Amino acid sequence: MKNVETRGLVLFSRHYREQDKLVKIFTERFGKRMFFVKNAGNSRFASSLQNFTQLELLGTINDDGLSFISDISEARPYQLINADIFAQAYASYLVGLADVALPDNHYDAPLYGFLMKSLDLIEEQIDMVVVTFIFELQIMSRFGAQLDFGQCVFCHRQDLPMDFSYQFNGCLCRHHFDADMKRSHLDPNVIFLCHSFMAMDLEKLPSINLSDDMKKKIRVFIDALYDHYIGIQIKAKKFIDGLDGWADIMKG
Repeated sequence: MKNVETRGLVLFSRHYREQDKLVKIFTERFGKRMFFVKNAGNSRFASSLQNFTQLELLGTINDDGLSFISDISEARPYQLINADIFAQAYASYLVGLADVALPDNHYDAPLYGFLMKSLDLIEEQIDMVVVTFIFELQIMSRFGAQLDFGQCVFCHRQDLPMDFSYQFNGCLCRHHFDADMKRSHLDPNVIFLCHSFMAMDLEKLPSINLSDDMKKKIRVFIDALYDHYIGIQIKAKKFIDGLDGWADIMKG
């Protein structure tokens, strides 16, 4: 393929042989691609190929084998994400989810845009926990989990408190709670908020203030959904799960 121009996000890099590097970039036009960078330490692109950096690049995209970078016209690192351990953990988790959800070399501009907007919001210091909830819930369909938190699976009512049933893969209104004695017994606000997050447009994200207690309830529920329906392990998620302890240590 001839040289093409595209925007992209550096996902990660690793050493290849002694002086070279392989850099994985999620491109807007060509999906995730692995780029070969010769003599990476001395390359004029070295400072532009750091994790969490947005690029405007010119390169050769090969469907078979490695791709190559000819030029980088613009590089904009996410400064807060790269500097803040908490923001970096959440950003790494979102990148990890997007990476697993999309096979290499597959075009997916909508997912690229969704990931970039999510990282932009974290960079702008919008509540990273809420941004992560929205990302997790909306990307579930890419793993084959089509869940509806908006109505009862039996009567389809939408105006009553809901609980979630793994037996019926959906919600039960209070009139049908007895259909599954092992239902989740959730705070109804958890279902309401998850339904709202499923439909929320990040471009028009309203101001959302959730208590720490409600965030913990939503976190437990989403974790359970991922364990039951998806079953993937993202390394950064384990770090996020321990952030409360880290926060206490750093405050001390």
